[in-house]
Amino acid sequence: MSADSSPEDVRLLACGPREVTLYSRPGCHLCEEAKAAIAPLLGEFCATLREVNIDEDAVLQERYGGDIPVIFIGRHKAAKHRVDLARFRRQLEEARR
Repeated sequence: MSADSSPEDVRLLACGPREVTLYSRPGCHLCEEAKAAIAPLLGEFCATLREVNIDEDAVLQERYGGDIPVIFIGRHKAAKHRVDLARFRRQLEEARR
């Protein structure tokens, strides 16, 4: 693991295509909007959501700071700031192939 990595990086690399990770922090209205927007698609695709508070990891806090929410599907970044639901759906479809 390099100096600019975090234990979360290792976990993210091991994620499967039905695992969605939302990097956020408490009180972030954009994060709450993103979470609510993707919830129906997560159910439709039988995907699981893991929400990670970036403030609990110094590396993630430095990496994402004000650029939240950041959403990954498996190990691939799917969205940042706002979610385009049509694109997110396509990414979930591609991930399960």
